[in-house]
Amino acid sequence: METLTDIQFDLNVDRLMEECRVEPGSSDEADLRCLVKLARDIGRPKAAYNTCFITERDGTRIRIDDTWFESRALVHNLQSVERVFPLVATCGPELDNGFADKGNMLKEFWWDVIKTRLLGAANRHLSKYLHRRFRLNKTATMHPGSGDASVWPIEQQRELFSLFGDVEGQVGVQLTDSFLMIPNKTTSGLLFPTETDFRSCEVCHRENCPSRHAEFNKELWEAIQHD
Repeated sequence: METLTDIQFDLNVDRLMEECRVEPGSSDEADLRCLVKLARDIGRPKAAYNTCFITERDGTRIRIDDTWFESRALVHNLQSVERVFPLVATCGPELDNGFADKGNMLKEFWWDVIKTRLLGAANRHLSKYLHRRFRLNKTATMHPGSGDASVWPIEQQRELFSLFGDVEGQVGVQLTDSFLMIPNKTTSGLLFPTETDFRSCEVCHRENCPSRHAEFNKELWEAIQHD
């Protein structure tokens, strides 16, 4: 596992004020600016990845190194892939540890928005690094628990994390008994080369999802079910 810790991030106060609906010149602006300064002082976004190989395919299962995963979608997307990159990116535990306004719902909301910005920086840095180092062209990423429960069950976070090693020790990310990650602004998944676009939203039936980035793709869904 390789870790990336020297990750730059930008916090544009004007954009944050717009997103958080903070009025210029208000006391809220002063409070938000204090939080931005704190995040700039203590924020340490991080990412980690490993390089793994497909070692066996068996119907709806696929083995990556020595670990088996159960997912029709994963098997479908990796049918012509040999090398994959398990990855995790996080805003970093420093933001949770350094936040002193727990219980203040408004400031907690602002802080969550700031944490999302740092997570975005970590994801972009990791993606650019992988594409540059391994000379990758088009890629896609799958995340356990993203999309319908049957696409790639969130319970397989445990197997995914087994491909890394000491994730908590290296980047400060904990996997809970309910398979959620701490800090909450953390992503994990598999990045792989592909000739076609894929987003988990395309095989998710959930309507009116605020996180949807692509329309449901009935043809893709049916293709996965019949592979």
